[in-house]
Amino acid sequence: MGEASNIEPVKFNVSDMNDSMLHAILELVSDGIWDWDANTGFVYRNARWYEMLGYSPHSLDNTVLTWENVIHPEDYPRVMAQFDDHLSERSPVYQAEYRCRTQDGGYIWIEDRGHVLARNADGSVARMVGAHRSIEDKRRLVEELQRRNHSLEAMIEERTRELSRVNQQLQLQLEENRKLAQTDTLTAIANRYRLEQLLPQACERAQRFREPLSLIAMDIDDFKNINDHYGHALGDAALVQVVENVKRFVREGDLLARWGGDEFIMVLANTPLADARTLAETIRHGLSDLMPVGDFQVTMSFGVVQRFDEEQQTGLMARADQALYRSKIAGKNVISG
Repeated sequence: MGEASNIEPVKFNVSDMNDSMLHAILELVSDGIWDWDANTGFVYRNARWYEMLGYSPHSLDNTVLTWENVIHPEDYPRVMAQFDDHLSERSPVYQAEYRCRTQDGGYIWIEDRGHVLARNADGSVARMVGAHRSIEDKRRLVEELQRRNHSLEAMIEERTRELSRVNQQLQLQLEENRKLAQTDTLTAIANRYRLEQLLPQACERAQRFREPLSLIAMDIDDFKNINDHYGHALGDAALVQVVENVKRFVREGDLLARWGGDEFIMVLANTPLADARTLAETIRHGLSDLMPVGDFQVTMSFGVVQRFDEEQQTGLMARADQALYRSKIAGKNVISG
């Protein structure tokens, strides 16, 4: 084994270098380096600083004004505010992103960072160094991502609006289909399906709130003879005419439905038997205003009933039908109950 070496490592400090040596080293750095002697106003910028902006190395004045002149006017106030914050020790480091004018008159985005190395006895800046580097690629990528995001957002918004429109159309179509499913196609009043839906609910409500519930069953007298003598087209026209006449007397909350063929049902919520009979009589008299269909004067027979306690829709409908049948037996164009 040899003897241990007595050679001590060389200690190196940046402050031991003179400016010429430091600047020679900075010329090898890929970033744009600047070195500002605030006491003399001299600013050293390495070759990369110039090349980044398209200038020949060391072709501009070594002053702060050179830097100020290449800052985009719109960015200048913000950059100076950030620069002053560091000089005044309000910010631990100076860092800014802004546009610099290039030799051909265009602009590139750069990131500029700096740090005060020394201050004078009065606290003012003596020396500050920093570096700037191009972030054009980064900005282009960010802008492209933003454009894509905006495009995607616009596409999503348009798709959302389109889906909303489609949903609204579907909702309208569903409502229309529901209405069609519950409406008689000839007379445009409620059909048997709607009646069979509503009548149980009306019975339950009457039971719950102890309110009277009445039905009027109506049937056009001798309607088969009208169809046989004048055809179904004229018969259908007579049905529509009868319904339009009866609808004049339908109150809010009542339901007029076509039970089938030439038979109709009125559901009268919160209506006692006497009031239901009065309404039926009003409808019967109102039919006298109708024009005759050929040799036939259109009339109707009526069966009027009020719901018993605990009675369900099946029993109520059966009694209304029986009352209507009694009217037919009694000579038609009469009211039975």
